[in-house]
Amino acid sequence: MAIREILEVPDPRLKTVSEPVTEFDDELRTLVEDMFETMYDAPGIGLAAIQVGVPKRVLVIDLQPEDPDAPPVECEHDGHKHTHPATKNEPRIFINPEILDPAEELATYQEGCLSVPEIYADVDRPATCRVRYQDLEGNVIEEDMEGLMATCIQHEMDHLEGILFIDHLSRLKRNMALKKLQKLRQAA
Repeated sequence: MAIREILEVPDPRLKTVSEPVTEFDDELRTLVEDMFETMYDAPGIGLAAIQVGVPKRVLVIDLQPEDPDAPPVECEHDGHKHTHPATKNEPRIFINPEILDPAEELATYQEGCLSVPEIYADVDRPATCRVRYQDLEGNVIEEDMEGLMATCIQHEMDHLEGILFIDHLSRLKRNMALKKLQKLRQAA
């Protein structure tokens, strides 16, 4: 397993339309393992293969829900100690995903993206959707998604079409977000 470099805007590879997976082999398993390791290290809750430079229709998601049975976790950021609820890993793999029957009702979530670091904006997406995808063995699965999972899978599936969450914003908001990102990079 290895942590891979996450592509960031304006890398043109992020605009690539990803190719379907046809080989369910060790190379695919290694890619998925590396994607999870990269996502957890970032840290994030979703990652598309194109974000690590591989134009394949592969997504990994882990919403990392709170674990009520685990003791709280103490950590330190910027010299301050924090206590937060422990989370549990619930890694999910989606290969060749497609959305079936998205809801007309929209839900708004504040989204961020590992390829657009430190930038967050409200995005409207269908509140629920049915998703057909394959697992690591190539088995076809259909599942109804709602809440944060519905938003996250739609966000990650956009990457497979070369779309970033900031592409859903008005031109003004998108330009403001990109200028903010540029300032953050210059300050670093």
